Amino acid sequence: MIPRIHQQGSNTLGLLHYLYGKGTHEEHIDPHLVASFDGMAPDPGRDPSVTKKDLQHLLDQPLSLLAADQRPDKHVWHCSVRAAPDDPILSDEQWAEIARRMVAATGIDPGDGAGCRWAAVRHADDHIHIIAALVREDGRRPDHHRSGKRAQAECRLIEKELGLHQVAPGDGTAAKRATSAERHKAEREGRDRTAREELRETVRRAVAGVTGEEEFFDRLAAAGLLIRKRVAPSGDLLGYKVALTDDRNKDGEPVFYAGSTLAPDLSLPRIRERWTLPAETAVSAHDSRPEQSVLPDVTGPAFARRRATAATWQALLIIDHGDDGTAAAQIAAAGEILDALAKTSAAHTRAELRNAAFAFERASRSHIKAVRGHDRALRQAARDLVHSGPALGRGEDGATTAMLIDMAFFLATAAANWHARKHHSQQAAAAQQAGEHLRAAYQAAAAHPMAVLRQRGHRLAPRVRQRHAGLLHQVLPELAERIRAEAGWPALAATLDDARRAGHDPAALLTEAARRRELDTATSISDVLVWRLRRSAHLPALPESPQDTPPRGSRRPGSPAPSNLPTPSAVTDFSHRR
Repeated sequence: MIPRIHQQGSNTLGLLHYLYGKGTHEEHIDPHLVASFDGMAPDPGRDPSVTKKDLQHLLDQPLSLLAADQRPDKHVWHCSVRAAPDDPILSDEQWAEIARRMVAATGIDPGDGAGCRWAAVRHADDHIHIIAALVREDGRRPDHHRSGKRAQAECRLIEKELGLHQVAPGDGTAAKRATSAERHKAEREGRDRTAREELRETVRRAVAGVTGEEEFFDRLAAAGLLIRKRVAPSGDLLGYKVALTDDRNKDGEPVFYAGSTLAPDLSLPRIRERWTLPAETAVSAHDSRPEQSVLPDVTGPAFARRRATAATWQALLIIDHGDDGTAAAQIAAAGEILDALAKTSAAHTRAELRNAAFAFERASRSHIKAVRGHDRALRQAARDLVHSGPALGRGEDGATTAMLIDMAFFLATAAANWHARKHHSQQAAAAQQAGEHLRAAYQAAAAHPMAVLRQRGHRLAPRVRQRHAGLLHQVLPELAERIRAEAGWPALAATLDDARRAGHDPAALLTEAARRRELDTATSISDVLVWRLRRSAHLPALPESPQDTPPRGSRRPGSPAPSNLPTPSAVTDFSHRR
């Protein structure tokens, strides 16, 4: 059950016309009163002898107790309460009791006999609207400070008592939801999302991996947004606003949104925190990526995805074992990885990756302050992804995309675990939702490369397949039969053979890959092991032919040098279920 306190207004009659009207799309059915401050207010919905002006006059009567210059300009309080889609249809009597509890909890009518006058109107099965005049019967103003939080707390109690869908409690760090007017406008204009949501997504993508203000605003302009900067008399930049070119108000002017109104972490000061390292973290941030000095510059989408996969392993370790501030920073930067991945993905994975990034946005913020600097590896990886350009859906690009999505799923899972341990229920749910989208994106990305690897495995000589099967039983005796029964076993056998031919010890690689995170709950253990082995052994993600396999003791030109990254521990609560 979702309560929403709307912006205060000054026109009681105007709001009543809306509540008792037909709605923007004829969606208001049988508007009628279900409750009021005294239980006897006139109902213009079902009593033909009563007008909306009669109800307005009754509600506004306490204003006459105040002199004209003492009356508040914004005296109309408006709250809507909506049930979940899967909740049963409540009766008028139940909605009336909910209305009485809401006005009491919010301080509008606390039950002292001198509260504000109010009325509750129902014009649909799943919600009511409560309208009140913000002047008490004794002429004083009501104590409705933090009425939104009070309403949320009361709804959590109502849900339990009535057996309704229980909404995860928020902590005030969520982005501001689109208003009903914004939603209706989007519907009229045929938009999938409101202008506010489109802008939030575009700004988040622009932030991914940026290192300064000039680059940030260049990305916003390149995305086609209109930009207004707020500049102090000294010339210092204080803030910014953005608008869609085709989102206009009734006067034909662009509708601008400040970054802070799109999301708490999109204000200019909060964005600056991402690239301004505190002195005490500057050294450790530099040290957190020791392989940086030996790795060449990013030369293409596939290499960028390999680097991002390595950075993801580092992030997993920090989330599992780091302190709260550094873990929060990794989770926030994980959002940048997903934004960058969605921006540069191939068409067949783009929709699910975009949905994953959109869902994970809620998981990227909590009241635990992110200690910036320790997230440098992930932020650099996001930058690499953006600057390497769009990836093709096939070949090495497509295979390394599948590899990275596989790791991103683990990152979302680790974030869900961490938030669950901190009792951040909304964030944990958002991370899990992102994981579902990543699972779907993985299936699309991995279909072709896994099919190629399976074909390579089927072409192996029987004695070679048998040798790798014996190795599997030796290293993973409890899982070997299950893995060999999977469709992906030939791909794993081909990968083990590639590792052997490249001069690696397949047993050592397999042992290390199996130790890194749990396997027994994975839908396809062989898929998981294939990508872990090909990444750690620096094998081509998708060799097109046996001749593409590196000879013994060599590495492909431009491939990363072996890293000494530590390995994170297993995720136990929300396990890998691909």
